[in-house]
Amino acid sequence: MNDHGWLAEPAARAVFMRLPVPIALISSTGEVVLENVQFARHFDVSRIDRSQLEDLDVTEAEPWRLVSMPARGGGMVDAWAQSFEVYGSRVLVLDELRSARWAPELKQLHARLETLERLSATDHLTGAWNRAHFDRIIESELGRSLRFRQPLTLVLLDIDHLKRVNDEFGHQAGDAVLQDFVRFVQQRVRSGDLFFRWGGEEFVILAVSTGHRNAGSLAEALRRKVEANTFPEVGALSVSIGVAEHLDSETPAAWFHRVDEALYKAKQGGRNRVVVDARGNSDAWAAASGLSALHLVWQEAYECGNATIDDEHRRLFELANALIDASFVQGKTPELFYTALGDLLAHVVRHFADEERLLEERGYARLAPHQAAHGRLLEKAALLDDAARAGTATLGDVVNFVAGEVVAHHLFTMDRDFFPLFAEDRSG
Repeated sequence: MNDHGWLAEPAARAVFMRLPVPIALISSTGEVVLENVQFARHFDVSRIDRSQLEDLDVTEAEPWRLVSMPARGGGMVDAWAQSFEVYGSRVLVLDELRSARWAPELKQLHARLETLERLSATDHLTGAWNRAHFDRIIESELGRSLRFRQPLTLVLLDIDHLKRVNDEFGHQAGDAVLQDFVRFVQQRVRSGDLFFRWGGEEFVILAVSTGHRNAGSLAEALRRKVEANTFPEVGALSVSIGVAEHLDSETPAAWFHRVDEALYKAKQGGRNRVVVDARGNSDAWAAASGLSALHLVWQEAYECGNATIDDEHRRLFELANALIDASFVQGKTPELFYTALGDLLAHVVRHFADEERLLEERGYARLAPHQAAHGRLLEKAALLDDAARAGTATLGDVVNFVAGEVVAHHLFTMDRDFFPLFAEDRSG
């Protein structure tokens, strides 16, 4: 299967090619996959900087942006442009008049491409993302990780002794186990993480904005939940898990080789265990930056456009940094640590309430899962508070919760989903 499964469907390809405005499909590596006659006649796709296409995402408030595009034969020409992503690739549309006339056709094309790409990216037996989809998106995910210095970790899972299940109960029962296992894991992975069936009884979790330590904790928690569960077809199951964070500029193949080695050690060590390759970019970035790497730095790119939410997010960064600083002197002045922790947790509670109220007012469609995510973070906050009172909270616990869970995973991943609701606020 190629990276763009919909290209094999004549109807979808025809919709793409017959649009009377210049349109092109550009891969994650900048390669021109497809362009219609109008585009080929007037523009030179090979000279387009793909990174700038991400700034052209379609929004209801501002569907078209005036940009300078490389013209066929040399030079630059101004044109109205819009772009949307379809599983790692970019569709670029240009129109001299930015007419609304073609909106229905573009909307139809977008919906059709998403449907076809989802079908080509899904494992037919289990419904998990498939290996082809992993190959399709991994380069863009690695690029984002390196650009924003947010760690990225692979978690490779292998169901222990599935061959025995097939031999004892039959392959139909084995297929049912795979389906039950996928449903079980999907309900327990974080919303921002991606879950793939790699092949056979092996599965991959791509843990975003997560270093090897936190990913190791997530893997161990998942291993215990699998072990404690009873699966309808066979009863008890266990999994062996390898964990490896991306390191330096290694290729996806080299990275996967490391996580595969970690999984091999888990199986050789007796199975039903987690082995972590304790290396990763997060450590290298911290060593290069020193203590300042532990401080959160607010940037304008984190703003959604709503004044209340943005002010509270900025305040969250300030309180988080105060807590990190207090962690270094926790043994000498515990009152400072408890005060900083209390201030942060109180602010988190107020912020979540304000954010949910504003999202409800805007009719946010994913409010319920967002509230559930807030609830889980508040539960973790309570555990951190208990650990602090017991004198067992460490600097690592603080950084993992504040920088990893609240900021990197929630604010950088889940919160960005509602940013389009406040597009008009931002432009105003």
